[in-house]
Amino acid sequence: MSLGAVADWLGAGCLVAGALLSLAAGIGVLRFPDVLDRMHAATKPQVLGVMLLLAGVGLRLRTPEDLGMIALVAVFQLATAPVAAQMVGRAAYRSGGVDRSLLDADELADGG
Repeated sequence: MSLGAVADWLGAGCLVAGALLSLAAGIGVLRFPDVLDRMHAATKPQVLGVMLLLAGVGLRLRTPEDLGMIALVAVFQLATAPVAAQMVGRAAYRSGGVDRSLLDADELADGG
């Protein structure tokens, strides 16, 4: 088996794993009852799923131009997903969409 074939199989495995994690994130967004739970489901497995998908695409394509574009997408995904989740969580908290009795610690109670 050649090195290209091994990379193709690893890429296919990454694509399947990334797709399954993205599916799990989508199901979590639909099924979880609370805004914070949904936000968690939308960010944690989704980011890992996108990274696995990008790794799989990179292993399949293997050209410098494509790898550069994949690296840019990965950097932007890693930079924007946590910021967006933090903004959604804070907006939900301030608008009263969070059941505060479910929180272990309420750092924003003092107006922060």
